This record gives sequence, structure tokens and C-alpha cells, in this order.
Amino acid sequence: MIIDWLKGFDPVVQALFATLFTWGLTALGASLVFFFKEINREVLNGMLGFAAGVMIAASFWSLLAPAIEMAEQTNTPAWIPAAVGFLAGGAFLFAVDKILPHLHLNQPIEQAEGIKTSWQRSILLVSAITLHNIPEGLAVGVAFGAVAANLPSASLAGAVALAIGIGIQNFPEGAAVSIPLRREGFSRFKSFMYGQASGVVEPIAGVVGAFAVIAMKPILPYALSFAAGAMIYVVVEELIPESQQDSKTDISTIGAMLGFAIMMILDVALG
Repeated sequence: MIIDWLKGFDPVVQALFATLFTWGLTALGASLVFFFKEINREVLNGMLGFAAGVMIAASFWSLLAPAIEMAEQTNTPAWIPAAVGFLAGGAFLFAVDKILPHLHLNQPIEQAEGIKTSWQRSILLVSAITLHNIPEGLAVGVAFGAVAANLPSASLAGAVALAIGIGIQNFPEGAAVSIPLRREGFSRFKSFMYGQASGVVEPIAGVVGAFAVIAMKPILPYALSFAAGAMIYVVVEELIPESQQDSKTDISTIGAMLGFAIMMILDVALG
């Protein structure tokens, strides 16, 4: 079993392995560009909706619920770490969104967000997806770091379930990056490289998150809630609006429901 194998490693190394797995599935999804040049808009909407559903479920089942349970074991009212961390996570992504130059798919370069820059369109597009992946990597890292605290509400199986869920939604996300880039005129190889590169930030954020919560155990409930807030910000600010850009929105709603259900099943069954 993968869980038994992981037990032999330091939690930071566990987080690194887990986020390398999620990055790998991003690259696997991006590799679809070698087989397809176009991606149906309804399929793209379904992919984005699925990713949103996974992230919403993970935010509660794998992050907020454990954070509240941990806070209940202290003298602090349980809602304070959850609320403060959650809002701080959203505020962090809001600030990064305003600062980091990025451009969303299917938009002209004149509508690039963040600080004005001379970056090429391709870099701006990848930067937008990279922004999505920061909270995902952070969430996985914090989950593995929480296991090191030996708290009943944090389990290695639950952290693995979160990594699997994030990895599953990274597969269509990788395709949702690389294939549109191919349609915009990039070569298949360049589209793939940009698509997989969007996931590079996950191992970095994962290791940072795991190390931070191990070094500062009291911040655990805040860190878990922070990751949840950052993920919900991405869902509401980016994924859901992008999945609802045309009149055929049922598929994105169905995708979100399926994503939520799969992540919930993974967390309850394994966690």
C-alpha cells in the first residue's frame, strides 16, 4: 500500500512526493495536446466545473473540518482560526491576483491583469494557471504537515486522499491549458511544456506548507483554513466564471457535482 510506503519518510518528503504526483498528472493531462488540437467548449466547461467541485469539497472535508476539530482542542473558540485563516487565504490570493501579471485564456493581451509588464502572451497565460496551483500545492503540503502533529483529526490516509483528489482534477486542468494554447498557434511541444509548467509551483508550495506547519504547530488550524480560503477564492474568482462563459452551462454544473462527490468519497473512504 502506498500509505505504508509513505510512513517511512519525513512529512516534508511525503508532501514533496504527493505534490510531484499532482504535478505529474498535470503533465499527463497536458500531453493530450499531442493527440488533439481542439477542445470542445462543453468539454472544457465540464473540466473546469469538475476542478471547481474537487476544490470545494477538499476545502471543507480535508481542510476546514480538520482545522475546526484541532481548534476545539485548544482554549480558542473553534470558529476563530477557521474564519481568520479562511479570510486570510482569500486575501492572499486577492493580493497575488492584483500583483502577478497574468492573462486568462481566450482574452486579448490588452486585458492582462496584475502589474503591467512586457511579458509575452504565452508567459501571461501560464502565469494565470500557475496562480490556480499555488493553493492546491499548499493544501497538500499543509495536510501532510498536520499529520506530523499527531492529532486525531489529521491522518496520513486523509492527506493521501487530498493529493489523489487534487491530482485527478489536475489531469483535465493540464489539458485545459495545453490544448487551447495549441489552438492559439503554439507548437504541440511548446503547448505541452507550458501546460505542465503550470504545475511546477505545486511541489514548491507543498514543501513550504508542510515545513511551516511542522515548524510552527500552533498555526496548524490557521494554515489549513488559509489553504481552504485560497482554493475557494480561485473557484469563485476563476474556475466557475470561466466554465459559465457560454449558454451551455449544464455540463459545467454536472462536472462540479461529480468533482465534489468524488473528492468527498475519497476523503471519507480513505480519511
